[in-house]
Amino acid sequence: MPIHPTAIIDPGASIDPAAEIGPYSIVAAEVEIGARTRLMGHVYLEGPTGIGEDNLFYPYSTVGVASQDLKYKGERAETRIGHRNRIREFVTIHRGTEGGGLRTAIGDDNLVMAYVHVAHDVRVGDHTVLANGVTLGGHAIVEDWAVIGAFSGIHQFCRVGKHAMVGGYTVVTRDVAPYSMTAVSRDASVYGANRTGLERRGYPAETIEALHKAFRLLGKAGLNTSQAVARIRQEVSGVAEVEELLAFLEASPRGVIK
Repeated sequence: MPIHPTAIIDPGASIDPAAEIGPYSIVAAEVEIGARTRLMGHVYLEGPTGIGEDNLFYPYSTVGVASQDLKYKGERAETRIGHRNRIREFVTIHRGTEGGGLRTAIGDDNLVMAYVHVAHDVRVGDHTVLANGVTLGGHAIVEDWAVIGAFSGIHQFCRVGKHAMVGGYTVVTRDVAPYSMTAVSRDASVYGANRTGLERRGYPAETIEALHKAFRLLGKAGLNTSQAVARIRQEVSGVAEVEELLAFLEASPRGVIK
């Protein structure tokens, strides 16, 4: 395997022969790296960490280090990263803790831009975009195809639903509903369905319109969340994506952004 002579590889690491380790990178014990994954240089990986195939780590990214959670006492916890992810410069990804299932996990085909912080016990799905400077607090969940704009902060335990778009510089302190578009704001607010993103991914116009109507009832009809859910069930039925939205709303312990 191509390993630069300045790289430091612990004998307890497991690296596929088709992986590439660039200059001044450090791969600690109990790190597993899949085929064709490349560390460009100055990358630090600490185990237990499992990394899949075809990932690209840009310089100065750090993966698998101990949590900043003051409750973390050194318990054995891990980090898992899937396939075909691009991890840009100065990204920090911390391992899990006992209070969050002992695992931080990132799925497949994600773009994690420069200076993103992924805290302990975070779960990121597939095909997401985390723009420059995004901070994911501990235990946050980002579902598939979500896009989070630059320098946004996601509060601990919050969820960002699938196909949601969060505008840059937004502070998210409650859950972001799936398929929604969240305005740029210190106090975030939803102003409809993520119409452009859904169109790009091939959702039919009828589905997008049904979601848009559901968000109007949720945020602009003067209803509380329970009343809005009941109205949506009455007026927008038989659409799978709307049912997903309703299930998300009903399972949200922190409440959702409206």
